[in-house]
Amino acid sequence: MVTDRKKNSGKTPEKQGAEHLAAEPNKINASTPYDFDGRNLTPYGGLLPVITMLEKLGFESLVTETLTSKRIPRVMDLYGFVLAIVLGLYIGFSRLNQLRFIARDPILTGILRVGRLPVQSTFWRFVNGLHRNVARQLLTVMRTMRERVWAAANVKLETVTLDTDTTVHTLYGQQMGGRKGYNPKNKGKKSYQPILTFIAETREYVWGELRNGDRPDGKQIGQHIRNVCAALPAGVNRIYGRADSGFYCQDAVEAYEACNARFVISARKTSRLVELLQQAEWKPSKETDADMECEFRYQPQGWSKQYRFVALRYEKTREEVAEEESEQYQLFETSRYKYRVFVTDMDDPISFVVWFYNQRGGAENLIKEANNDAGLTAHPSARFDVNGNHFQLAMLAYNLNCWLMLFNREPQADATELRHTTLATSRLRFLFVAAKIWRHAGRTGVHYSDHYEEKGVFERLMNRLRNIMPGAQGYTPVMTPALR
Repeated sequence: MVTDRKKNSGKTPEKQGAEHLAAEPNKINASTPYDFDGRNLTPYGGLLPVITMLEKLGFESLVTETLTSKRIPRVMDLYGFVLAIVLGLYIGFSRLNQLRFIARDPILTGILRVGRLPVQSTFWRFVNGLHRNVARQLLTVMRTMRERVWAAANVKLETVTLDTDTTVHTLYGQQMGGRKGYNPKNKGKKSYQPILTFIAETREYVWGELRNGDRPDGKQIGQHIRNVCAALPAGVNRIYGRADSGFYCQDAVEAYEACNARFVISARKTSRLVELLQQAEWKPSKETDADMECEFRYQPQGWSKQYRFVALRYEKTREEVAEEESEQYQLFETSRYKYRVFVTDMDDPISFVVWFYNQRGGAENLIKEANNDAGLTAHPSARFDVNGNHFQLAMLAYNLNCWLMLFNREPQADATELRHTTLATSRLRFLFVAAKIWRHAGRTGVHYSDHYEEKGVFERLMNRLRNIMPGAQGYTPVMTPALR
């Protein structure tokens, strides 16, 4: 059968509805009028999830019961002052005098239940009235909050890796405790050298303290490691520790052993260790970036027993041989070779031990994040105890981001796949969100823009946080599967 008709001869169907008309863009130029008549507008709409998490996890009662102060504030209570400082650091204001920029922000004042924040001098009187034990009390608050967050966010880590490191904070005033010590970027200037330890899997700050500019001794290092292990949640039963050559001492090794932790510590150069390296039996290193590798048992002077040492050897290039005056920190060198040496109680192959230690570089990035984004380097007072308290408040603000990201993670069970969102990125995505506070019939709410790109993620996070409920044993998990 043949159909005899012209091609495309059928009638065009009628349109069933009006097409969506794209709205014209707003025309903004130099002559655009402006005014200051907007009411209850805030650029920090992302504080709503933060205060939701803190309220659901009982942060207010925890702070009130844990922190002590002889000064009784009148404008706000102790919790209000602590929360104002922490939220100011979380927003990005590391100085007390910068809080005046958000003194009348409607969402912040609504959280604190005040008409406006107190003046700078009031904050200073409060901070100066806190005694030196408040730093330890803030660490207790963070330890309890970590347990509650892990329970509610369904974090079931049984194995954790602890990265311990120091950093240098150059001082530009007459702060107490400043010393002229190791300061490669500002040689000859006074500094502090705080110690910090992070959990590699969740990037949380576990324990730390502000220290003067002197190098920590073995007793201080050992006590720090013991405090870190005691601050871990109860479900953790296997611990790994990594530290650089600044922690190479008998006290650190014994502290790890007392906590039943497996460890890898970078060794420092000694004459006896160099002799052993020259006498060692070297073999080609096929799975590392080094030329040769070896291992041996060695008992340093003063240590109680022998330990396993693994080493990598790098042959110097002609340029390096000619340049003998270069400074080396992680690598120590002889006339022909450079070495990397580690002391460990792990039985794994040399390549795995080296790979495991190399992952410690993430701790340096976390310290950089705390220094640059959480206001850790802002030592506002000439008094050492006040700066020590401010140090812990800054790290509490840092941990707020880590805890929120645990609730904001994708459904996953493998902790090794957990990606870290820095505080700077979190501010841009979830904190700096334009919002309008409305009040009607005795109720208060928040309007967000319908153009907010992350509104799906934002709603998911708020639903999870609002479902947090205390159970018979801790908090009921609001997420599945568990992070292990």
